[in-house]
Amino acid sequence: MIATLIVVGALVVLFTLLNMKTSRSDGTYLGNIHPFRKLMLYIMPNRNESVVYYDDYAKVDELERYVKTVGPRVHADITHCIVAAVVSGMKKAPTMNRFVVGRRLYQRKGLWITFSMKRKKLDKKAKLSAVKRLIPSDQSFFELVSALNENIKVERSDAKTYQDKELGLLSKIPRPVLRIGVKFLYWLDYYGLLPADFIKNDAMYTSIFAANLGSLGMNPGFHHLYEWGTCPLFLMIGKAEERVFVEDGQVVVHKVLPLRFTFDERIDDGLNAGIGIKGVVDALEHPFELLGCVATDGSDDHPIGDPPPSKPIPSGCLGAPDTVIKNAAAHTSAS
Repeated sequence: MIATLIVVGALVVLFTLLNMKTSRSDGTYLGNIHPFRKLMLYIMPNRNESVVYYDDYAKVDELERYVKTVGPRVHADITHCIVAAVVSGMKKAPTMNRFVVGRRLYQRKGLWITFSMKRKKLDKKAKLSAVKRLIPSDQSFFELVSALNENIKVERSDAKTYQDKELGLLSKIPRPVLRIGVKFLYWLDYYGLLPADFIKNDAMYTSIFAANLGSLGMNPGFHHLYEWGTCPLFLMIGKAEERVFVEDGQVVVHKVLPLRFTFDERIDDGLNAGIGIKGVVDALEHPFELLGCVATDGSDDHPIGDPPPSKPIPSGCLGAPDTVIKNAAAHTSAS
């Protein structure tokens, strides 16, 4: 009887300590949030019942000219620009760099971006790979391109990556054992007990996942959010297409990139989501100013999305003197 009480008491203490633990290697606990947002974590405990879908577009006239001008010199293409634009958008709306796990809201430590790519370029049979990177706040477009190209070089080599080794090991585990193992990992994650190295190397523990389907000549869909990991944002980019606009009473045609966003509304409200989306669109439509890296001597390199005062932010963009939060922000603010 005494032994049973000791065991029960120990389990109660352990359970209490686990629920008191709020620290995680990848995030800072946000305990002081609005009661309604805290309640959302309980009435919508999963990402895909908290999901918001939103589509937008970016005119690509300047982007195509930018890639032709800068691309050959720094070995960059539209995918590099998309990743940089996502960085710019996330920097404009830092509260979107949050995640929910264990029915708690966390501010992520660092800006992490995951994007998908073919292991062999233009090979339809090649496997997809997810590349994850930590983006320093002061990183320039040139530095980003150099870092991404190193990742791509490794992914397209014959060397086995961490992801290859992890998936190879998991595929050899019998199904009953794997089911229990995955549930155990979910349990560890719920209580913030997953090892830091595990989180750092897993592509789904990321601020945002971006997939450029346009590079494959495809239109974008709305992607679901994975329950595994802590990724609250997904961006799908499609192939460039022509759309009709009315500007100053005149009908004009512009080539645009369709953008489709999926995000977890528990992390922040629609207004801030809209600001982040507008930040992505701004960078794609004004790459010469917001991405920089045009001068061959590197004199105009600057942190992505943050040009120096000597190089004004284009009119209509976030941070410009005439900044007006419209388009995406206005459409999503109701959520």
